[in-house]
Amino acid sequence: MIGFVAVTDSAWFRFLRERRSEEVNFWQPSGGRGFRAVPPGSPFFFKLKQPHHAIGGFGFFVHHSALPAWMAWETFGTGNGAPDAAAMYRNIERLRRSTAARPAGGARPGSYDIGCIILTGCKFFDEHDWVRVPDDFARNIVQGKRYDLTVGEGARIWEQCRLLAAARRDDASQVADALHVATGARFGNETLVRPRLGQGSFRIAVLDAYGRACAVSTEHSLPVLESAHIRAFAEGGSHDVANGICLRSDIHRLFDAGYVTIDEHQRFVVSRKLKDEYDNGKVYYGWHGRTISRPRDRRLWPDQDALDWHRQNKFVA
Repeated sequence: MIGFVAVTDSAWFRFLRERRSEEVNFWQPSGGRGFRAVPPGSPFFFKLKQPHHAIGGFGFFVHHSALPAWMAWETFGTGNGAPDAAAMYRNIERLRRSTAARPAGGARPGSYDIGCIILTGCKFFDEHDWVRVPDDFARNIVQGKRYDLTVGEGARIWEQCRLLAAARRDDASQVADALHVATGARFGNETLVRPRLGQGSFRIAVLDAYGRACAVSTEHSLPVLESAHIRAFAEGGSHDVANGICLRSDIHRLFDAGYVTIDEHQRFVVSRKLKDEYDNGKVYYGWHGRTISRPRDRRLWPDQDALDWHRQNKFVA
């Protein structure tokens, strides 16, 4: 298993440690760089900047996306490591390479893209528990470094971090649950499955899976796009991309209220009740029977069991 030791801003770390935030956005001031160092589910370690030169905690990488800063704030809030949007924008703009990269006069605050490395299951250690960085982690590394967590220094930091996290929870199985792995004795023989998404990472992962376009209307305007749960989380659904669908906000409300649904052939269906009860809905009836747009990856298509649940429990025929 591979992990990533990332150079981490100390103020960002301290702010989130105080709140014990489990889902966070490890943002990059520029949205131009992707993050392909490790696959989803990999441990992501917080290596604090000088003068500390120590690992203060870790999380699990779930998704990377380039997002407008305003959307990152709207999605993760204080999980961005700042008390409010204005403070977050100041932190970003301080680190951007030139004033030309800042929003032009009159532009919406936070209208520029930033890189978002989305993490879940985060653990933040108190200073007396900080872990010594790998012996070969040079002090002049700017971004971070990959490590094999099964041997050498990688194995050392991984086991120390897991033991610290387990001690905080008083139950080693809690650590395995956060990682979503099957484990053997003393963390041996582990098999990475996939990371558990939180509410924020679910939202972004669904939007990206659908190319940031409504599956029904093809609307691309980000402010009105939402990630709808097919089976509501409060009713037993999961934060899994296959339990989600990208919808325009008005269609999302109709979907949750049961006036529209998706049939077993992935076609959009509008209930006659919409017209009966509101004497309206012409635009939606125009889409009735249309096959929805779906992610390129078939594994992320709407789950049939979840769609069956929605038709049986929510849809008013």
